[in-house]
Amino acid sequence: MTAEFIVAVHSLVYLNHKGDYRSSEEIAENVCTNPARVRKVMQKLKKAGLVETHAGFVGGYRFAKKADAVTLNDVFSAVGKHVVKMTWRSGSPDMDCPIATGMRPFMDELFASLDDCCTKRLEETTVADIDKRLFGGKTPA
Repeated sequence: MTAEFIVAVHSLVYLNHKGDYRSSEEIAENVCTNPARVRKVMQKLKKAGLVETHAGFVGGYRFAKKADAVTLNDVFSAVGKHVVKMTWRSGSPDMDCPIATGMRPFMDELFASLDDCCTKRLEETTVADIDKRLFGGKTPA
């Protein structure tokens, strides 16, 4: 999981709520980060087809999908590869010890299983679900 995921989800919920094009500066102000970071994340979301862009004075980014059709896993897939990933593992396959040789494959299997569980959980929540939770099903003024 990365901070890019947080920026992406927050930005999509904001864009969904606003319903039209918003600048990276405006999005960044709401996310409480800098516009360059927002643009970097938006580039990935655009590549995934989750946002559209429009150049010009009233340009910016707009949510390109229906909020109830976009899961958090769709968002994560646009900005990351594995929810749970470990790059370092203990032990060595070259040692003459069942613990040293067995921990690496055990941990690989464990992290893959955790990643699958997290991916399934992310599939259960849509951008619309977040909007409903934040606004209690009401359209804010």
